[in-house]
Amino acid sequence: MSKLPVNHRHAWGGAENAALRTLANQNTPTRVMGLKLGRTPVAVQAQAAKLGVSLAPPNQSPYNRRRS
Repeated sequence: MSKLPVNHRHAWGGAENAALRTLANQNTPTRVMGLKLGRTPVAVQAQAAKLGVSLAPPNQSPYNRRRS
């Protein structure tokens, strides 16, 4: 069985929510966010959804359009 994260089953604090928003604005991958925050990637995704923070990369064009 794998080792549990540091903050397993602990409530999210204001500083962690601010860090999550900052990391999301910097286009950080979810796995890296989880490592920095001591949470699992699934917990990071769930908290981002709860806060209304988008984890989608803002620099990708929709529908994979390529210019000819």
